Amino acid sequence: MTSLDLLTTPRLVLRASDPALADAVATFYRRNRNAHARWNPPLPDAMFSVEGQRERLTEAAAAAAAGTQIGWWLFAADAPGLALGQIHFTQIVRRVFCNAMLGYAIDAAHEGRGLMREALQAALDDAFGPRVRLHRVQANVRPENERSLALLQRLGFAQEGLAREYLFIDGAWRDHLMTARRNPAWPADEAPAQR
Repeated sequence: MTSLDLLTTPRLVLRASDPALADAVATFYRRNRNAHARWNPPLPDAMFSVEGQRERLTEAAAAAAAGTQIGWWLFAADAPGLALGQIHFTQIVRRVFCNAMLGYAIDAAHEGRGLMREALQAALDDAFGPRVRLHRVQANVRPENERSLALLQRLGFAQEGLAREYLFIDGAWRDHLMTARRNPAWPADEAPAQR
């Protein structure tokens, strides 16, 4: 997988995980700490500091170079210093699986404007395209997160099951609906590359 620093959409610039983004990313986490707490596992204090984010982004950039993770940070085209959201493909596995886990979050002040759909479409096009070429992307969402489930459905994800007590979030073990989208351009009888 070759490296890519930017993806662009009509309203957004998606920047690859990079330690240089630490201040904007820490600010994003601090700004959304309370709004996102209902949907996220408990986060360590380092997630809200520039130093903690610099370390985390350094690790993410190394994982991207190794081909095991892809991280994108969303910025408005007209506000390049303000992180509006994130998209991460983690646990990338090749060979006969060619799969990744998808996670994403949008700034609470920018929900409902279609920005995450726009960004996810670009990120999925890259994930399924020739640069990354995944066969499948999975996303697990709490059943009560109706907006997120509706977004995934609009993007072509299908529900595949229920993971009971999947993650510890907001004070309890929470069920998650398991969804996935397969690469529409991958023929059913085509074997994966042996990377």
